[in-house]
Amino acid sequence: MNPVLKDILDLLNVERIEQNLYRGRNHDTEHVFGGQVLAQAITAAYRTVDRALSLHSLHAYFLRPGDWKVPILYEVDRIRDGRSFATRRVVAVQHGRAIFTLASSWQKLEAGVEHALPMPDVPPPEALRGEREVFAELAQQDPSVLRYAFRFDAIESKQVERLAGTESNPHPPYKHTWLRTRDPLPDDPEVHLAVLAYMSDLDFMSTSMLPHGRARMREEVQGASLDHSLWFHRPFRADDWLLFAKESPNASGARGFVRGQFFDRGGQLVATAAQECLIRPRPASKA
Repeated sequence: MNPVLKDILDLLNVERIEQNLYRGRNHDTEHVFGGQVLAQAITAAYRTVDRALSLHSLHAYFLRPGDWKVPILYEVDRIRDGRSFATRRVVAVQHGRAIFTLASSWQKLEAGVEHALPMPDVPPPEALRGEREVFAELAQQDPSVLRYAFRFDAIESKQVERLAGTESNPHPPYKHTWLRTRDPLPDDPEVHLAVLAYMSDLDFMSTSMLPHGRARMREEVQGASLDHSLWFHRPFRADDWLLFAKESPNASGARGFVRGQFFDRGGQLVATAAQECLIRPRPASKA
């Protein structure tokens, strides 16, 4: 397994320090990635739930920026254990204050009626260029772009819409991305849940800025994830290709709303994600 993917998996493997209390470390990148906190919280909750149960939904709020220099503590509240469902609440704490909360629901597998929307008709991943190669070229002009691009050494990402020239120019608010880990993962469902949650926050917020010129997010807008929700519909593997189909149906009130669907290579809808993000215009600088 390549060292970057191994480090991410080690990062998501939170340490138990007391009953219902877990500790997670951070990447040394001067930034706490929201997908990391989300995945660590899921892992902490998973370890308090009967393994006969599967995660079917979660709703999380990002309350404060994380401090990358200190570990994050995850406190799990075992709210309910029923015959078919269990509920867990997780609070992530740094410096004595909550920075993140998560509510999750877990269910025993049951049979029932089924339907699902079809997968969008897009080119296969083999026909597309990878983000690692794109960032390597961009770094020749601006090495700072590699600050967070290390994740593409662990996660293979291929954009369907290359969006050439849209860093400043408007583009319709949708994007399709093929994702998978670069190496096989263990069969443990906990690992695949955590990795999909991690991937669900990759390049999600920026979809809301496409109609306004994506570069504005870096230059003119204060951006941050406000909340994040996930629903898991069917079994999946995060080391097999998943199409993340993203769209932003609304932006208003200094907030952008983005939703996305994960489809497996066979076209089955396996998970749905949604996020609201802060896209607050920065005050004009004085000359």
